[in-house]
Amino acid sequence: PSACLSTGPQQEQRTFYEFRTYSIRPDQNAAFLKLTNEKIHLRTKHSELIGYWSVEYGGLNQVFHVWKYDSYSQRAAVRAALAQDPSWISEYISKALPMLTSQHNEVNYLVPWSRLKSPPQQGGVYELASFQMRPGGPAVWGSAFQASMLSHDFPGYGKLLGAFHSEFGLLNRVHVLWWFESADHRAEFRHKAHTDARVVAAVRSSVVHLDSQKNQLMFPCPFSPMK
Repeated sequence: PSACLSTGPQQEQRTFYEFRTYSIRPDQNAAFLKLTNEKIHLRTKHSELIGYWSVEYGGLNQVFHVWKYDSYSQRAAVRAALAQDPSWISEYISKALPMLTSQHNEVNYLVPWSRLKSPPQQGGVYELASFQMRPGGPAVWGSAFQASMLSHDFPGYGKLLGAFHSEFGLLNRVHVLWWFESADHRAEFRHKAHTDARVVAAVRSSVVHLDSQKNQLMFPCPFSPMK
């Protein structure tokens, strides 16, 4: 006989998303964004960029970007090709790295009930909400978390673009990407949600599984596919 232990639905998709956060030297922030705007095409010819944002609130002098890969072997091939790309190295990497103070990456999959969506229109602002859930996995907190997020994805509130769970990085971590018309629209939504009995009930059922939460408000860079 054999036994199988699982903390949630099995991952059906091979596609994963690499989340990368770069911290920039404060005196080099504008220069880094200008260089990246001019040279990002050297990177996107190797693999698909989903979005690239400058963090406005929740992290100063930071950029956040998401890359899509069909498999780990594809990512390995991309990294190997970049290491051998003289234009990428001489025109971008050699200039960009001295501008940075740190780099961080995570591998994430879309949760089974989520699909990556485009914003309803160009412009607006994005929020990345990151939840550190208690150990146990989606079998313990998945349904409550889903209900909480979907209660916010409602006309007059924010637009849910994708919900992701971590595979490499901190485990039991879930990231949710939202779109709003403006920062003021986001503030109005938060006040409205606090008086919405439907939302409050869903959040109360989910928050018992939560250890911590971090929110970042971000503006899309001019070259970001998600604008």
